[in-house]
Amino acid sequence: MLGLAALAKKLEDGGPILYRQRRVGRDGRDFDLLKLRTMIVDAERRGPGWAVDKDDPRITRVGRLLRATAMDELPQLLNIFRGDMSFVGPRALRPEEIDVNSAGLSVPLAAIPGFAERCAVPPGLTGIAQIYAPRDVSRRQKFRFDLLYIRRRSFVLDLRLILLSFWITMRGTWEAREKKF
Repeated sequence: MLGLAALAKKLEDGGPILYRQRRVGRDGRDFDLLKLRTMIVDAERRGPGWAVDKDDPRITRVGRLLRATAMDELPQLLNIFRGDMSFVGPRALRPEEIDVNSAGLSVPLAAIPGFAERCAVPPGLTGIAQIYAPRDVSRRQKFRFDLLYIRRRSFVLDLRLILLSFWITMRGTWEAREKKF
């Protein structure tokens, strides 16, 4: 499956197949996260930024399919095997990410309650926030989901989140704004 996705990417625009992004892992240590590239080649030439929505013009045709099924995340299995990540945990954040408070002012993520706790565990390929939170929920709310996971973490919860992730992948609803499953 990964080979087919890589071939489709290469045939689509001839650009690189893999994309590397600096992310913050356990204990605040940076690592290079691997993904299949889903955007045009120079999508971040004006600076890093998340896709605004599923119709972001920087996302390629193949990229839309890869995102909907989370196939673009498969190279992160290498990050898991290297020890940078876990299968389940908080989402790995970019070092330069910020949040915007109710007054419209930029707030570094480290200043948001829950940041230190979420850095105490390895980031995950999937997690409570990825599965249950709407796509456009605030960072503060995502951090609340992450803290819930950290406090209730167990083999049974991890298994449930992994199974739900497979279900969402099979339905191709990772990019859905409403309920994913």
